[in-house]
Amino acid sequence: MDTNNLFVTGGSGGGVLTAWIVGKTDRFKAAVVAKPVINWTSFVLYADGAAFFSKYWFGKKPWEDPENYFRRSPLSYAGNVTTPTMLMTGEEDYRTPIAESEQFYTALKLEGVETAMVRIPGSGHGIANRPSNLVAKIASVLAWFNKYKTE
Repeated sequence: MDTNNLFVTGGSGGGVLTAWIVGKTDRFKAAVVAKPVINWTSFVLYADGAAFFSKYWFGKKPWEDPENYFRRSPLSYAGNVTTPTMLMTGEEDYRTPIAESEQFYTALKLEGVETAMVRIPGSGHGIANRPSNLVAKIASVLAWFNKYKTE
């Protein structure tokens, strides 16, 4: 393992964890957060399974327990992020709507963190559902990591 070139990426649940970990440590050279949940309150209120998520994942509606929702949201750690972070989501993703990525992108911009936003047109939660989308996804991730790689 090259400890000088550690990168992190994940999508969906892995996107949540990638956004969370860059708010907890600066050990990674760069990160790619794909189709994440960034703010559990906004997610529960407009994702495709609102009734299910609030009932079974949280047990309460966001306004009944706002502190718990925010505490579990990667957005609550945005002020700690220093890792260059790319966000990537399909424009037609109803499971983790693109507004989740937009929130983190904007928060990182406000914090002065190097960030980029990749919007995959015509794509839902399965970003790589078409060969062209798969190529775009891989090319974007590799370009972002290569930008921060040290020789």
